[in-house]
Amino acid sequence: MKKIKFLFGMFTVITTTLFFNACSKDNGPDPDPNPTVADYHFDIFMTVGKHGGMNQGDGTIVKSVDTLTAGTTMIDIQNDGVEFRSGSNVYSMETIVQGKYYYQVPGSEDRFTKLQVVGNSINVIQEQPFVQNTYKVRSYTHAWLDEKTLVIMAANGAANQIIWTKLNADNMSILAEGTLNLPLPEGATVFNASGILTYNKEAGKLYYFYFGKNKSGRGGVATSKFLVAVINPSTMAVESKKVNTLAGEMAGSAYGELMQNCVMYDENGHLYLSTFSDANSMEEGHLLRIRKGETDFEANYEGYPGADGKLLTVQYLGGGKALVYARNDASGTAIDSYSHYYSIINLNTGARERLKYNGQEIAYSGGRFAQRTVVIDGKAYIGVNTADSNPCIYIYDIASGSVKKGAEIAEGYYFDMLRVVKNNE
Repeated sequence: MKKIKFLFGMFTVITTTLFFNACSKDNGPDPDPNPTVADYHFDIFMTVGKHGGMNQGDGTIVKSVDTLTAGTTMIDIQNDGVEFRSGSNVYSMETIVQGKYYYQVPGSEDRFTKLQVVGNSINVIQEQPFVQNTYKVRSYTHAWLDEKTLVIMAANGAANQIIWTKLNADNMSILAEGTLNLPLPEGATVFNASGILTYNKEAGKLYYFYFGKNKSGRGGVATSKFLVAVINPSTMAVESKKVNTLAGEMAGSAYGELMQNCVMYDENGHLYLSTFSDANSMEEGHLLRIRKGETDFEANYEGYPGADGKLLTVQYLGGGKALVYARNDASGTAIDSYSHYYSIINLNTGARERLKYNGQEIAYSGGRFAQRTVVIDGKAYIGVNTADSNPCIYIYDIASGSVKKGAEIAEGYYFDMLRVVKNNE
């Protein structure tokens, strides 16, 4: 993608509504179990200067569009988008979305915020100041127990304990909070920042994936392969914990699933996790599975055999198929490297095929920290950010396997995230 200098003065003035409260399917029940695309719109997140994941860019701009099909006007945020901030409070691209709303810990790191992107404005619906546990922007994981109960979890400030908070997503009130009875892994002095939390509604349990490090900071290394803890969602008691034997780390371990989907479930309630290990001179991707009701990964299952690099995101399409975003490590491992690609995989056989359009494999995309894909109403909308052409959307029909080219996006920005959001009634 060509880099073009872009000034924030081009963007529309933001209006904000603030209310304080003192008192995609996303790891849990979906309040709209049969969504149709007519009831939703798409929010496109673009950044200026460089790719935006992990706070890399010079600012995040969001634009809402009703359709991503071909023939629409080229999507451009110049003079038509909203900066993802409210006054002095900057919001992170790494955010939770459910139904009509976004939820996150903003840059002020003193509250939980519920907000909407409406037209060219950010509307803050409700805010809840921290009470007992405190969290850092981007550095936490989450799960939905039902359509209104949200669990936030992370390492504490010293990173020697795991803290949790349950929120009522309707009014953002704190229902309960505490500390997990989870000791540091053997040989570790700190936990990794957030880990991955997910609620398996078929099993009725929370699963938490985490590891320990020998020291804090970038120089710290994991003291073992990552661990699996099973948690009672009612009491938050840890029922079991064990070190897995199949992979080194989970994908997205530093910031949960705030940006990228690392966990998915099939119709049977089996859990799949995107992971990787340092092997064969690369970060070798693995797709692991925990069967419903089990507490550890299936020993002989590998959903992504013969990896050529790191496995990043996974999304279930139904019928034993999944959409994955992965990296060819030999083509580059930097955030900006054009080495990332999409595949459709068969979860039963491990067979996979690169996403194609008109019989040709779609070129590599740049952006390791990216989630440009959503699945809704029988289709997967797949965004690409290639080197020699405008960013665009491809639309994969799940039933037939056919691929159509959808809307194009103007050059000059980094297209890093796509979200599907329910419309206001």
